[in-house]
Amino acid sequence: MYSFDFYNPTHISFGEGKIAELDTLVPQNAKVLVLFGGNSARSTGTLDEVKTALKQREVVEFGGIEANPTYETLMLAVEVVKQQNIDFLLAVGGGSVIDGTKFVAAAALFDGEPWDILLSWGAKVTQAMPFGTVLTLPATGSEMNSASVVTRKELQAKLSFMSNHVFPKFSVLDPSKTFTLPERQVANGVVDAFVHITEQYLTYPVNAPVQDRFAEGLLQTLVELGPKALSEPQDYDVRANLMWVATMALSGVIGKGVPHDWATHMIGHEITALYDVDHARTLAMVLPGLLDVRRQGKQQKLLQYANRVWGITQGTEDEIIDQVIDKTRQFFEQMGVQTRLSDYGLDSSSIDTIIAQLEAHGMTALGEKQDVDLAMSRQILERNL
Repeated sequence: MYSFDFYNPTHISFGEGKIAELDTLVPQNAKVLVLFGGNSARSTGTLDEVKTALKQREVVEFGGIEANPTYETLMLAVEVVKQQNIDFLLAVGGGSVIDGTKFVAAAALFDGEPWDILLSWGAKVTQAMPFGTVLTLPATGSEMNSASVVTRKELQAKLSFMSNHVFPKFSVLDPSKTFTLPERQVANGVVDAFVHITEQYLTYPVNAPVQDRFAEGLLQTLVELGPKALSEPQDYDVRANLMWVATMALSGVIGKGVPHDWATHMIGHEITALYDVDHARTLAMVLPGLLDVRRQGKQQKLLQYANRVWGITQGTEDEIIDQVIDKTRQFFEQMGVQTRLSDYGLDSSSIDTIIAQLEAHGMTALGEKQDVDLAMSRQILERNL
């Protein structure tokens, strides 16, 4: 296991009715900007519940943050922060709203062009506004980490940044708030969390059994509960465990002391930026091909994954790897998430465009060993046509 530092200051308030605790979590004298996405936060009553919990605090609303938060929209929120003298941010929604709020928190105090926050991967962030979150869609783990992904529409660029300055002060996780989610969003959340785990687990062994077993347990839980979340949408325990798995998948715990991949995400980001495909669905259309193309470098972990997560032990090593890649693809499709580029209207000409974007954004050496070059990225996409 590699040496590491671990830091995660986010306070988690988990359970039904926990939104009421905003009164103690948000400073009493704060002027709060509540950021949210579409109309669901309002129509489900969550926004009213949040405002009731904030009591006499002055509250300003900012809605319209997209499913893939855009730089253009978020900069409008930054202007509201400055014009209204906001001193606390509260994200109400899923990972996209939380990612967007992280960018607003950093950009509002940034000395310079805010786009540099993303161009520098967060290295230039020296401070950020305090913020909390009310999670309504479990998927990204953004409620308990310091990462954010933002799309700039005019450049068709989807970039990420990380900074210890943008950990949420707190996150409220009420599983009952997920009962009204559309099936598509629930399915996307399961796939997103699944791939977050594999990006930190399906690399190569470094004698880190704690992280491995934790990752395997999370994957097994997703395999077990994912279909139930679709068939039993009002089951509180199913939704509670699903919510906590998604948070743990990217809270930093399973990724410490082990190599990371993230090539699936980097390729997927370009597909979203170009074709506006749901983030989780881009991951589903990349991961199976990536595991196939990189089976040699990932062989030991793929065999371990096959045995411990799926119980596959029969056959040659190549046959076992074939089986587990098929199992992974079948699981995504069981969740209603298609796994081929052609399922989304993309073809070989689309691959040319994606590769050009990867090159333009410097994504020419991806993966845990930085050996996924543009030619290999092309192979990965071609395997999933």
